[in-house]
Amino acid sequence: MPETQASFCRICEALCGLEVTREGDRITEIRPNPDHVATEGFGCVKGLKQMGLYQSKDRLTRPLKRKGSGFEPISWRQAISEIGAKTAQLRSDHSPHSLAMYIGTAAGFGVLHPIFAKGFMDAIGSRNMYGSSTQDCANKFSVSTHLYGFPFTLTFPDVERTRCLIMVGANPMVSKWSFLQVPNPGRKLRAIEERGGRVFVVDPRRTETAKVAGEHVPIRPGTDAFFYLGFLNELIAKGGVERERVDAFMTGFDAIEALAKEWSPERTARVTGIPAETLRRMVGVYRECSGEAGGAALYCSTGVNMGGNGAVAFWIQEVINAVSGNLDRRGGTLVGHGIVDFPKLSTRGGALTTKVRSRIGDFPAVNDILPGAILPDEIQTPGPEQIRGLFVTGGNPLITMAGAGRLREALGELELLVVTDIFLNETASLAHYVLPATTPFERPDLPFVFPLMLGLQAHPYLQATDAVVPPAGFALDEATMYLELCRAAGTPLFGSRIAQGVFTALQRLLGPKHPSGLRALPQRLLLSWILRASGNGSFDALLRSPEGRLRPDHQGGDFLGQRLVTDDGKLHLAPPELLQQAESLEADFDAELDTPSDLRLITKRYVKTHNSWTHNAEGFVRGEGDTNHLYMHSSDARARGLSSGDLADVESESGCVRLPVRILDDLVPGAVALPHGWGHQHARGLSVAGRTAGVNVNLLAADGPEAVERVSGMSRMTGIPVRVTPAAGPRDERNWSGIPGGGGATPPRRRPEGAASPPGS
Repeated sequence: MPETQASFCRICEALCGLEVTREGDRITEIRPNPDHVATEGFGCVKGLKQMGLYQSKDRLTRPLKRKGSGFEPISWRQAISEIGAKTAQLRSDHSPHSLAMYIGTAAGFGVLHPIFAKGFMDAIGSRNMYGSSTQDCANKFSVSTHLYGFPFTLTFPDVERTRCLIMVGANPMVSKWSFLQVPNPGRKLRAIEERGGRVFVVDPRRTETAKVAGEHVPIRPGTDAFFYLGFLNELIAKGGVERERVDAFMTGFDAIEALAKEWSPERTARVTGIPAETLRRMVGVYRECSGEAGGAALYCSTGVNMGGNGAVAFWIQEVINAVSGNLDRRGGTLVGHGIVDFPKLSTRGGALTTKVRSRIGDFPAVNDILPGAILPDEIQTPGPEQIRGLFVTGGNPLITMAGAGRLREALGELELLVVTDIFLNETASLAHYVLPATTPFERPDLPFVFPLMLGLQAHPYLQATDAVVPPAGFALDEATMYLELCRAAGTPLFGSRIAQGVFTALQRLLGPKHPSGLRALPQRLLLSWILRASGNGSFDALLRSPEGRLRPDHQGGDFLGQRLVTDDGKLHLAPPELLQQAESLEADFDAELDTPSDLRLITKRYVKTHNSWTHNAEGFVRGEGDTNHLYMHSSDARARGLSSGDLADVESESGCVRLPVRILDDLVPGAVALPHGWGHQHARGLSVAGRTAGVNVNLLAADGPEAVERVSGMSRMTGIPVRVTPAAGPRDERNWSGIPGGGGATPPRRRPEGAASPPGS
């Protein structure tokens, strides 16, 4: 008999309210919930078809142990015991820092998973935490720490009321909003124009978002920092700074004014391609709408974050919103309220504010995360703290990280590689142990940390979901896994015997029995503790509001002078670390001037894919979706003798890939686009994705200490200089992912391996 249960999606920040129908233990349909208090019947194709992933025949349901060139299923007790013993041995024989963890995006969209994963690493005593944030968003965490005192103090545009929204490197129609929960982005953007406001989309491509609302402003990839500096220069020149507000709540404006002085709109136009008169017009609209006139906001996402100067660009954006009087005002940019004052509590307890630095390169941790691009060096460089064991949880770094070819080599040298996932993906295929995790619909949950603890929502609300179906086979939740691993390794959770004892007692007395004979943690009880501690009642009570429970709306005027956690309670406009980073801009500007005709590679999302993990569902890759393509402007393709459908070799200083060309005149000339998340030919357990022909764009991104932005720890993963030529050598119909036999292409500085030959070759 079919049963329908209210839940919510957990694959991105939108958290769309859902109605999920099941028959027995199988989900048969997912629909948007029309009565949800915030998402109001919105849902995307990925969210509504995600059960095709979770119910795949490739789903992992038992722990696996490497045996020769393959894997054998083992019991949970054996897996936990052997992993714990090896962890203890590496820790004893070498150092706690000989062990590391990589936390992926999937971990972040649950509440308990990242808490217990961090608790396990605290138990070991290792500083070596790596994560997907240094691929796409650590610039925001770093800048927020320097300006506001805490990495998760994240401002957001008041999209419900703003009169002017300028989006840079953001495409919410396909990717939704970075960090912020805004359902139905097209409707929200059109509403700004319907109430007389203005929307600008600054991007190297006329994106799906630019086609829905606003004016598209083309920009050369990788020059965002110069756009922002030209904007700030013009804002100051036209008297757009609220000096009384700056003097009352901020420090360092004189240094900012001196920095911006040299970057006139005419000068920045030479590299951005945005005419000075266009930039001045945008600043004029922004000024007219600012403050009491209704509010204006600059907002950016991964197109800026990943462009090589992401920290400087985001810093100047935040400075503009602050000094113009738009920060902490309705209609401008706001800082939300979570169910607790998370920045205050965390800074008092020292959470997320550690002073850890890396062994290789001496990089500071950002939000406790070290640069992913140095992980191969940390594994391959001898020394007493050389990484010898790695836990990968909720991520697939072989597809998502820069320099994926060298990372593959490094992972093969580890003494212990443990991967937690629902599939035997590319990274898991190299593991010594693979632990099967539950899916979002197999666990109870609350919204993840950004909406829950920080109030990053267009409409603040709370919602709970129970598990919709039981875990498949022997799949286990990650919180229980890490508690068990702490016990087996002889290291108490969070380094606290009290914490280990309390959670173990709860597990054994109140936890549900798992098919393996273990008991799982009572997740509903733990989530209920979080709600009760914040004064929001119990988990069961919140479940009785299946459409969500509204919280007080954003008011503005409650952040500056009240909730900053800097040492003096003021916003620091000119942190020394960022001023020092800005010193490299002159050299970057000259380099752009020297290479005006060179191509720059950007990423591009396909509406049916989500990072790397939706390619294993037949419906998402059917037909022309079975590969990624190199998108080129017709003038750039003609100049290189290429037409739509031709194979091209794309080469950077770090690698070379081969794939088919598509003409796309939505691109600014000089920009080429290549969707990320592809290159699954190495995976042993992806029967659908493994047959696709796509290439891993991150083979073209540089890794190593010299390739890392020092302030944020991020790699340059968009705006990459590339050379595109007709494919050299014979076409391999089965494989577009590499260059067979070198293919006659000019050897790059460091050529990592391309994606492997197709299955069976």
